[in-house]
Amino acid sequence: MAIIEITAENFETEVKNSDKPVLLDFWAPWCGPCRMLSPIVDQIAEERTDIKVGKINVDEQGELAKQFGVMSIPTLVVMVNGEIKTTSVGYKQKPAVLALLD
Repeated sequence: MAIIEITAENFETEVKNSDKPVLLDFWAPWCGPCRMLSPIVDQIAEERTDIKVGKINVDEQGELAKQFGVMSIPTLVVMVNGEIKTTSVGYKQKPAVLALLD
């Protein structure tokens, strides 16, 4: 499944009202660990059709980052039925990211 760029405008539709669990990746282009994590998140998006994957650029979507209390990036948030299920801060290898979804 393609990765969705999450913005304040589409957050309600794509995340809050999603019928699938959503993996959110809070990132920024200048963040080294974010660039290391990005290919892993991309792979998971391609491999897992049972979830939705969204990326939130914290520089462009500061209000969303604030809503989630994001203080450090990368931050991964798993949401199920519009509620936060789990949060992880910092770079993770693929097995650890997949574990967040289970």
